[in-house]
Amino acid sequence: MRRRASDGPSSGQVEGRARRERAKGSRRDLGAVVLGTVACGLPVYLVGTMAIQVRHSLRFGAADLGLAIGAYYLGAAMSSVPGSWLAEAVGGARVMRAILIASCAVQLTIASAASSWALLSVLLFLAGALSGIMNPGTNLFLARRSAVDRQGLAFGIKQSAVPFASLLGGLAVPAVALSVGWRWAFALGGAVAFGASWAIPASRTSLAERRRRHRLQPRTEVHTAALAVLAAGLGLGLLATSGCLAFLVSSAVHIGYQKGTAGLVVALASVVAVVCRIASGVRADRRGAGHFRVISTMMGIGVVGFAALAAGAALDDRLLFAAGAIVALGIGWGWNGLFNFAVVRSHADTPAVATGVTQVGGRLGGVFGPVLIGVVVAHGSYADAWLVAAAAALCGAVVTLAGAWLLRRAARASAAAFSA
Repeated sequence: MRRRASDGPSSGQVEGRARRERAKGSRRDLGAVVLGTVACGLPVYLVGTMAIQVRHSLRFGAADLGLAIGAYYLGAAMSSVPGSWLAEAVGGARVMRAILIASCAVQLTIASAASSWALLSVLLFLAGALSGIMNPGTNLFLARRSAVDRQGLAFGIKQSAVPFASLLGGLAVPAVALSVGWRWAFALGGAVAFGASWAIPASRTSLAERRRRHRLQPRTEVHTAALAVLAAGLGLGLLATSGCLAFLVSSAVHIGYQKGTAGLVVALASVVAVVCRIASGVRADRRGAGHFRVISTMMGIGVVGFAALAAGAALDDRLLFAAGAIVALGIGWGWNGLFNFAVVRSHADTPAVATGVTQVGGRLGGVFGPVLIGVVVAHGSYADAWLVAAAAALCGAVVTLAGAWLLRRAARASAAAFSA
């Protein structure tokens, strides 16, 4: 019998409409996370890409630049684990909104009041501390709100915000720093952070309900030893890439690139990194396992890129230099989203805490990377610096494989104890 129009929509139509609404909500949530991650990460990339203008204005050298950028990652390393506890306690949405408002204030302070290397370093330390809290908050938010079979894609897109921030930093050189001045780039970054805070969706539970659930939730095992080794692998990989980001523009100008063109080289490499992070996330959803082996392979490809950078710097070969930058930062820095996804999958009940532990290593890599590369540049050459970065990336690939092996062994031991 034919259904009359007055009978209303069928159950299939209602279900389809609900599915479309959930998908729309997921895209909106992911977009807010990406925008927030970009806004919170901008300060360090703006300093790196506009290093020549900032150094000239505040009168400090290459080694001091490394220390200033290292201060950002030191702040992030110190706040990462406490930030993960805070996120688990109050929820990712609340953490993200508060951090973005604070990030807006820090970036506007850099724009208006940074008058010396010391003050810039202090402000970058604060910006890094905010980023260290933001990251586990975003990881928890995605782990709870994105579909399980699309989490690889979600984390890939979220982590693509990091090279996208670098891309914006590269574009800021010709668009802002060389036209109206580097301080305006930080003013714009503060505006982006404030706008992103309004895009974060409201929490689904009250603080009282959140605390009640947190108390009643059974305590699951965190494989700390394996996570510590993975953190070391992450740290070595990011030591290479953070040092590269801090000095890539300066190195490019040293071999003959114009300042604006050097910024565009960083932007192009960042585009490749964005594509790699999203593509590796899509592949991860289909693959199901073996993620850390893929990460190690991508780090190994990055080693080739750093070697090409070293050769380009030594031979003043701009084409080889650009190719090395694209490989080192594009592929050799394109695995971060996959790394966070793999850690979250291994600790599905405590994603913020697990990624908070591994991010300590990543942030410490960010501390020592710019400092180490800065010292090598000051006492040697850019070619020497890129060879040091290549060695760090190679060690990171090996250590990541060791951490993955320990994680598998710990998971098997936990399963055996539970079944017994």
